[in-house]
Amino acid sequence: MPERVVLATNNPKKLSELRRIVEAAGLSVEVLGLGDFPRYPEPEETERTFEGNAFLKAAAAARETGQVAVADDSGLEVDELNGMPGVRSARWSGPACDDDENNALLLAQLDGVPTERRGARFVCALAMVSPDGERRVWHGYMPGRITESPAGENGFGYDPLFVPAGLDVTSSELSPDEKDSISHRGNAVRAFVDHLRSLA
Repeated sequence: MPERVVLATNNPKKLSELRRIVEAAGLSVEVLGLGDFPRYPEPEETERTFEGNAFLKAAAAARETGQVAVADDSGLEVDELNGMPGVRSARWSGPACDDDENNALLLAQLDGVPTERRGARFVCALAMVSPDGERRVWHGYMPGRITESPAGENGFGYDPLFVPAGLDVTSSELSPDEKDSISHRGNAVRAFVDHLRSLA
């Protein structure tokens, strides 16, 4: 089992999420982020799949840091929009957009669409690349629907608009631990943590 793992992200919430799950599993693995290393040119997310983009980021981090690296690419697939925004989730309203702008565009695109047609799911591909060339990937999913107005103060991205299946609150109204237990990224990360445990 590696002593250190680099999560190829500058997103502190994603880093905290992985650290929480690794710690809850009782593993003595130090989880680092890109901020713990000298800056390097991060690859453009040019692939058409979550898995492809995750491998681009993980491979670059493993090469630049010399550590086992993991990277996720995640997004929202909305039934009414034929699976979009998909891999463009973070840039849905433009290359320099923020979460509020993305959420506003999504709500506008679903304006007038009834509840039964607002189905959606979060998707995550978590890729691992080691310096010696090992490559693995794990997938996670969280089904649900898009609400008609944002709610909640936790989470990020589309969380204020997403009601997980079986619940009547948005992901942003869940505590971090509650969200981790059902989220697409949480599911993928737990599969990765199970892999680490198998190496112990």
